[in-house]
Amino acid sequence: MTTRTTLFAVALPFALFSASALADWSTTVTGVSDYTFNGVSQTQNDPAIQGSLDYSFADSGMYAGMWASNVDFGDDTNIEWDAYFGRYAQLTEAVSLDYGIAYYSYHGQSNSSDGNYFEAYTKFGYVSEFGQTELNFWYSWDYFGTGAGHVISMLAHTIELAPNHALRASFDVSNSLDGDKFAWDTDGKSYNHYRLAYQTSLAGFDIEVAGENTSLDIDTADERIVLSIGRTFSL
Repeated sequence: MTTRTTLFAVALPFALFSASALADWSTTVTGVSDYTFNGVSQTQNDPAIQGSLDYSFADSGMYAGMWASNVDFGDDTNIEWDAYFGRYAQLTEAVSLDYGIAYYSYHGQSNSSDGNYFEAYTKFGYVSEFGQTELNFWYSWDYFGTGAGHVISMLAHTIELAPNHALRASFDVSNSLDGDKFAWDTDGKSYNHYRLAYQTSLAGFDIEVAGENTSLDIDTADERIVLSIGRTFSL
């Protein structure tokens, strides 16, 4: 989840708190043409329906929530269900900090839970006249239940093209710290992910069209266009 489409998205669910911190309870429903996690499809290049339920403590900046999506790993695992807890802080007028911990869980067959794992994250934001810059990190000590340490590092920048129209460019590196336990391919322990996204909203719906690619040589991580349409409701 964390940066799954992101996150926003989703890579990453976490990002919505900066926009809806005034709401105690909120829920977001999103449809995506492909659920990608750092450029790797989690649905065999097929669409996904995703939803979250979130609670924010406006005075402290703390938040908690759950997020779910359909997945397809080529077996009977069909649901990813995540939980997270963190804190968003505005350190200065220009600098923000978002940090916390997430738990990823998988469901559908008896051994789906073998892939469950925790992940800690820290995200820095900087707003200037040139847009918003992000420096984000995710760390797991048991990546997908393999016992491998794993780090994701991301640099992103968003510029406003016009009111209600933005362009976000990002680059991230996924790196296994224990190649003997988990490796992304036979050529190495890490890979690069590139993404360029156009973002807007219409009639209460958040819309994103993104082009992305990775350095992996597999069908589920090659170049693609991903469409995302979501809506957030305050409860």
